[in-house]
Amino acid sequence: MSAAPTPHPAPPTEAPRDLVGIGIGPFNLSLAALAYPLTELDTAFFEQRPAFHWHPGLLIDGATLQVPFLADLVTLADPTSQWTFLNYLKTRERLFPFYFAERFHIQRAEYDAYCRWVSENLPELHFSHQVDAVRWNPERSLFEVDFTQLDSDGEAEALGRTYTRNVALGVGTEPFVPEPLRPLADAPGVPVIHSADYLAHRDTLLTADHVTVIGSGQSGAEIFLDLLRNRPAGHEKIHWLARTEAFAPMEYSKLGLEHFTPDYSRYFHALPERERDRLVPGQWQLHKGIDADTIAAIHEELYQRTLHGGWPDATLTPGVSVRTAGRVATTKVELHLEHRQQGTRSRLTTDAVVLATGYQERPLGQLLAGLDPYIRRDSAERPRIDEHFRLVLDDSVTSTGCHVYVQNAERHTHGVGAPDLGLAAWRSATILNSLTGKDPYPQPQRTAFTSFGLLAHDTRDPHAPRPVPNQAGERGTMVKLQG
Repeated sequence: MSAAPTPHPAPPTEAPRDLVGIGIGPFNLSLAALAYPLTELDTAFFEQRPAFHWHPGLLIDGATLQVPFLADLVTLADPTSQWTFLNYLKTRERLFPFYFAERFHIQRAEYDAYCRWVSENLPELHFSHQVDAVRWNPERSLFEVDFTQLDSDGEAEALGRTYTRNVALGVGTEPFVPEPLRPLADAPGVPVIHSADYLAHRDTLLTADHVTVIGSGQSGAEIFLDLLRNRPAGHEKIHWLARTEAFAPMEYSKLGLEHFTPDYSRYFHALPERERDRLVPGQWQLHKGIDADTIAAIHEELYQRTLHGGWPDATLTPGVSVRTAGRVATTKVELHLEHRQQGTRSRLTTDAVVLATGYQERPLGQLLAGLDPYIRRDSAERPRIDEHFRLVLDDSVTSTGCHVYVQNAERHTHGVGAPDLGLAAWRSATILNSLTGKDPYPQPQRTAFTSFGLLAHDTRDPHAPRPVPNQAGERGTMVKLQG
């Protein structure tokens, strides 16, 4: 057995970095790309994986992004950046084919390839570096970031420490498995897998006698469609179950999409906490519905299988929840179902289950344990996050000008746009503007035709929303109408 690596903390004389990013997914990759031309910044981004990969288990052939290609890492903040998707195509000599293809929504696999191109060319990215802890050092008025450098087998090779004025958390999300199904997902034998691992198990699922897909969102729809297309007509043997009342299309109207603008993010952040918490669950169709083209493709595939008589052996049932689940012998799973509208219960025996049940924010408790005394929380014990995407920390920290920024961990404060790729470049630009105290990426004053609240009258700039204090002294948008 090899000896444990010994720590090598940064020497006291080492100049602190301006920014350390933790995690390299699309959001911190966007931040790194926009920080690259700001040569006055000393940055480093750490990721425990050996290379960039974006949802590799869901790169199904033909599956497209649900945002246009302009929602790349940088364009909506700086269309002249060398890291745009169009410049990626140019370096691959694919601009003309893309032009003639007339694709506004690119395939997921192409987005993944684009991000990997960016990640392979940015020098500030450090893969195979696992961040272990972040602490505040009051003597130096800096954050300490401890990390472990991993070898090619993912084993610890060396320990290190760096100091930084600012941290950007971009650790992403993790698959969510509902409680009744966790024992099955963790046990060997009958495949009960999360959609995040679909492609790794696809061959097994295609040969299973009966497959059940659980989940009404885009991933569930894409997996159901892929299985349907690749199982024999008349012997499909697929169930698709969902808790929602319908297999509903995603809200994709032009005005509906304005919920994914900086204007709405600012409006949402200014609302009282209780109102934000009331809004988020009711907005599920803005980000958890199914793309209309995918719905149409599913219906077309089902219809084609009726042309020669008979119906496909595929059952699509919304409004159903899984109460409990267990194994039958060692080769099957039994799902105990409840239909809320009917008030009825039933059992379904299946040979494999795909859980298209979404993702949840990755817990930060262990990583940020050293900062816990400094973090200010809301009434639900969630971290408070200000309008610049900074954790609200004790004044003893923020008075030094040091901050912790968050990426895709602020839905409770900034709304449904937090995980949306279309707001990545804007959020990164906001962070860099705040961090530098300058304006390297000027932001538009207005981004939506919708005015999400009542606005105070201001003759100096009639187009700029100007929130006014509400009765609770918080920033809000409600004003008394003059009659």
